[in-house]
Amino acid sequence: MAEATTAENQKTVDDVIVVGAGVSGLVTAYRLAQKGFLVRVLETASRPGGVIGSGRNDGMLWESGPNSGMDTTPLINDLLDALGIREQRADALKIADRRFIMRGGQLIPLPMSPAAFFSTPLFSTRTKFGLLREPFIARSSPESDESVAGFVRRRLGDEFLDYAIEPFVAGVFAGNPDQLSVQAAFPKLFALEQRYGGLIRGLILGARERKRQREKSKNNAQSFSFTEGMQTLTDALARGIAAVGGIIETSISVNALSRDAENCWLVYGAHNNEQNVEYCANSVVLATPADTTATLLATLKTPQADAAVQALRDIPYAPVSVLISGWRREMIEHPLDGFGFLVPRKENTQILGSLFSSSMFSHCADADHAVLTTFIGGMRRPELPGRDDNALREMAGRDLTNLIGARGTPLWTKISRHPRAIPQYTLGHLDRVRRVDAVRPQAPGLFFCANWRGGISISDCIKNGHLTADEVGGFVRTSTR
Repeated sequence: MAEATTAENQKTVDDVIVVGAGVSGLVTAYRLAQKGFLVRVLETASRPGGVIGSGRNDGMLWESGPNSGMDTTPLINDLLDALGIREQRADALKIADRRFIMRGGQLIPLPMSPAAFFSTPLFSTRTKFGLLREPFIARSSPESDESVAGFVRRRLGDEFLDYAIEPFVAGVFAGNPDQLSVQAAFPKLFALEQRYGGLIRGLILGARERKRQREKSKNNAQSFSFTEGMQTLTDALARGIAAVGGIIETSISVNALSRDAENCWLVYGAHNNEQNVEYCANSVVLATPADTTATLLATLKTPQADAAVQALRDIPYAPVSVLISGWRREMIEHPLDGFGFLVPRKENTQILGSLFSSSMFSHCADADHAVLTTFIGGMRRPELPGRDDNALREMAGRDLTNLIGARGTPLWTKISRHPRAIPQYTLGHLDRVRRVDAVRPQAPGLFFCANWRGGISISDCIKNGHLTADEVGGFVRTSTR
């Protein structure tokens, strides 16, 4: 660990302190360090990377956090090139374009073309032909804060919500579409309606604009990982920060913030919850979960900070437990010919769905084995993730047996628990974010970059980290002239 700056022995005023070493914090710190700023990253855990973690059992790859990213922006490959890990990138196999939805106890491929949509048994004839009226439905008010469920019911109908959007929302946010704000959780969907008057028209016309901007929609973007898992990315970011002069300190629990008479930010914490430490910087980036951010803002003791604290504490998180299992391929009847499957709420199973991890990426297992990643809980069943390991194994085993014919006991299982897995962009979320941002005019040099704002995906975190680093860099240059 680098020598800490203490009140008695202040040796260094950092340009920037980044609190939190998940993807958002690491990307922000790396880009700032690349630009020549003196950056220090403080992380509570014993290693950088946040929830991302990869490993192998019996030669089979598992992920304790995100299984992949989506290549929605050229910033991703630019980052991989800068880190020297582009050649380790592994794109999802073509078969992963196929995704299954459970209906009536059966797994049905989600239609990915107009022809497939009109022939699929997933939706009734009424729903299929009802889609023809979508271009003629009026757009909502631009000031509206409509739920995802309300938006979809209004434009596409109940059945489309139940057997397409609800399971999709459970798979992405582990959330409830009746609670999520479409404007906050799916801003591009909201923008399609506002700009083009409808989704179908927007998907067609909006594709041209994305092409000009060199960006892709998440529906069409390539999923990617790395030959040794997603931890390759966070490990490379940590090495990259150190290589250009940045400092990462782990096992540091930051517990307070203040500003001194010279407007320098003071960051207080403890190493291994024992040794008190203090740091000084021109700017601070809080790349921390909403509850941690609230705790730190509360120490500023200003009216704006108090309002922001309440806004942050009002952001709920979905609890999720992930059960990863390794199998002999012959133990599973289903061909596993796809990305995986999602289960709608109406089907009343205990799992949210399962990824066919080894079908998505060939580096996960050889042809004689399979890796499945099964998700339990979310806002749908928040009481389930806290059950003991045996109960989670029984839930997953029962549903996997019924749905894909998984027979016997897997070769191994690994359970990853995330009591606060995914922030929920519920109704009123954008107003909550504005209340947090209202702190900044009274606290120059304070910035926020975390997945409770601006998107929850890996690609969102990378993009937001780049944008935050540019903003922070501009502030530091101006303030230290």
